[in-house]
Amino acid sequence: MVVSAVSECGDNSPGSTAAGLDPLGDPFLRTRFAVPVPPATFLRRQRLLDHLDQALATSLTMVNGGAGAGKTLLVADWAAHLERPVAWLTAGTTDQAPGVFWAYLLEALRACGAHEIRDVGCPAEAGVVDHGLLARLAARLNGRDRPVVVVLDEYDRVTAPEIADQLGFVLHHAGQGMHLVLVTRTEPTLPLHRYRADGTLTEIRDAELAFTPEEAGTLLELHGLRLGRDAARALVERTRGWAAGLRLCALAAQQSSDPETYLKEFEAGQSTIADFLLAEVLKRQPAPTQDLLLRVSVLDRFCPDLANALAGRRDAEPILAELHRANAFVEHLGHSWYRLHPLFAEILAAHLRVRFPHLETELHRRAAEWLRHTGPLPETLAHGAAAGDWRFTARALVDDLAIGEFFTGLRSGDLGELFSRMTPETTGPEADLVRAARELSDGDLGHARPHLEHARRELARAGADMAAARLSFALLDTLAARLTGAPGRAEHAARTARELRQDLPAELLDKHPELAALLQTHLGAARLWAGRFEDARAALSAAAAGSDGATALPREESLSQLALIDYLTGWPTRAERKVLAALADAERFSLTEPTGSGLGHLVLAAVAVDRDELGEAQSLLDRATDPQPVPWDPVAAAGLVIARARLQLARGETGAALETAESAVPAAVASPWAEAHTALVVSAAHLAEGRPELAVKVLEDTVGHDAACTVAAARAHLAAGDPGTALDLLDALPAGQRSGPAVTVRALLVRAEATGRQGDHATARRLATRALLEARNERLRRPFHEAGPWLRRLLDTDAFPRPPARPAPPSGTEPGTGNPPALVVDRLSGRERDVLQRLALMMTTEEIAADLFVSVNTVKTHLKSVYRKLGVNRRNEAVHRARDLRLL
Repeated sequence: MVVSAVSECGDNSPGSTAAGLDPLGDPFLRTRFAVPVPPATFLRRQRLLDHLDQALATSLTMVNGGAGAGKTLLVADWAAHLERPVAWLTAGTTDQAPGVFWAYLLEALRACGAHEIRDVGCPAEAGVVDHGLLARLAARLNGRDRPVVVVLDEYDRVTAPEIADQLGFVLHHAGQGMHLVLVTRTEPTLPLHRYRADGTLTEIRDAELAFTPEEAGTLLELHGLRLGRDAARALVERTRGWAAGLRLCALAAQQSSDPETYLKEFEAGQSTIADFLLAEVLKRQPAPTQDLLLRVSVLDRFCPDLANALAGRRDAEPILAELHRANAFVEHLGHSWYRLHPLFAEILAAHLRVRFPHLETELHRRAAEWLRHTGPLPETLAHGAAAGDWRFTARALVDDLAIGEFFTGLRSGDLGELFSRMTPETTGPEADLVRAARELSDGDLGHARPHLEHARRELARAGADMAAARLSFALLDTLAARLTGAPGRAEHAARTARELRQDLPAELLDKHPELAALLQTHLGAARLWAGRFEDARAALSAAAAGSDGATALPREESLSQLALIDYLTGWPTRAERKVLAALADAERFSLTEPTGSGLGHLVLAAVAVDRDELGEAQSLLDRATDPQPVPWDPVAAAGLVIARARLQLARGETGAALETAESAVPAAVASPWAEAHTALVVSAAHLAEGRPELAVKVLEDTVGHDAACTVAAARAHLAAGDPGTALDLLDALPAGQRSGPAVTVRALLVRAEATGRQGDHATARRLATRALLEARNERLRRPFHEAGPWLRRLLDTDAFPRPPARPAPPSGTEPGTGNPPALVVDRLSGRERDVLQRLALMMTTEEIAADLFVSVNTVKTHLKSVYRKLGVNRRNEAVHRARDLRLL
């Protein structure tokens, strides 16, 4: 078996987590990659080893048998003698999450020397895995000269159906580069019938794993026991050849003064292995050892110090070492950690409940207390919950500064499920903070408020200590202030949080980068609502600067809000780029549909309206209004009103636009930009219905304060027959205000029309030319529709450039006929050209994804970018347009 040094999952690979950590932020448990070492009394059964050798001709081997059937040791012994790389992974309880499973499997492959997969990346979120990562992995494995053997031990622990689908995908596309061995108690959810049908599956099941009478006799001899052929046959019939049962019998017989008689009596008199374990294995141990085994049965794993804490003793280390050496069902995991054989642990735990009915709760409490200081937080919380000590459990979470994990998607589901069992009688500020966090993570601000208020009062009574609880409260208070549209309260809470950080250890703060990212995101959103765009940019940019999985969700949300600021100030392409970056980042970290994506799609919808891509705008609006994991804050709610109303205006639905604009957005204070952009919609609706005077009146209070509203007011005055006032308003625009093209193009068009009405047609043409040139870079078309028929007359000459072109003419139009094709504003990237070339080959989206080893969503993103740059809406148009421009 080929073995090499373990590399970490974070060495500059795309989508990697922090070095040496799984997507939950916990260190990899290296013992899960270790091939188990058979005990000295292990019996090598050549018939099974030969079968495993023959199985290398197929892509999948399944060793399926009940607990204790000898599956793991059989495969471990076989793997240890293979002259090819073996990646061993023992499944764990956290492997229900696809991201954790694949992070561990990738680490196992690296551990066995599969160096070609170092750059495939690593999942950053526990619950989701990017399809592109799986495609890259399969491609790297497919290119190997020598296949790697991947052994998944205890695969029955992996029950998530999506993991089975992903595993099947990698197995299929890895080709001859990987041989997969599943060691499992249950039937996996892979499509085994297909593997059977095409002859790529080898199965070794209970019947084949069962010991024959001859093998049972040999096994007993390895234990220093001899049994006649008939007696051995009877023993095999009684135990059905079950490896663990035979071994248990042999161990017990070794302790008997008459082993042969004992084995005969056991064959005749014992009814269950549980009876045997309790009567003959447990009771054969000294009383102190029995007590220790019973107490550690409540633990999934334990070290000597933890065992001592539960048993109230100091000698657990030599006892555990001796139990492991004697193969007494205590397995050594490495690094001084042990675990009981699962069946043994289950029987011991049941016996503990019978003998000491009230001790189990106390043992969980002791384990939680010990783990709180030296162990991982998830195990601490699990034992605290099992002990029913919810005050302790809530305090452990808050003191660790882990309250932000309710909102990052990494452990939010697990934390929510665990604390859903917290009893209403549990008191203390930490318990109220956890309740508030649960409600806020579920989007229930109404139920969160009383818990926050109760926590506030309790913390006020507590004095100046409890810095971790106060910082947790400040985070939740900032979020609540953001959701209620109270920027002043958000500023106060964020300022308090900054002060409290000084009172906490730096190493504790470094463990939770999501705290600072979440605070900056909530503060930035509150400032955005208040119209303080530059201050909002500062906070949101700080949140968007994170680079790990723990800060991925706040980073995505911050980018979407930064995009909204760009849109509101007239920079549609900047806004679009930020949203696309946010969505690409979310895909890179395999995030589920995050909270910021709704706002991001709203921004893209509003940009599409400005480009007169109304179908695309409606599609984006529909996606943005899909059910969200949390309710929108006032910023997103106002963004929805504005985007929907602008789309309705563009479609000529002025009545619907006015009704939408009047939709109330609940907030503690009004937002200046929300009011201004609502006024813009109302004014435009009045203009569309021939009421310029009302359009002027609506914008009276915004003139001089908002550039877009000032330009719209000038347009309204122009429609009312007052070009002089229109020009005066435009001349009064602040020179230092950095308005983007969406504002300046409209201002140029209004000035051009006003100047033309005053008889200066040359200047009008010059201004219209500038508007067209500025609009081309942003692909703005809507301002030209809003300008009205005078612009068509003005542009009805070959001396003028055309407005940014609509999608290319239908296929079949000869180059040079009709309107000249629009320029490609942005150069196609290399990957976009790859997609375009495969588009010309009539490949489907799925085929392109498979051919380029990326996800389908990534291909769709590239296609949208190609369509945008070519000014088309459909595949065939993109191909014709590309050929016209000699891109193909």
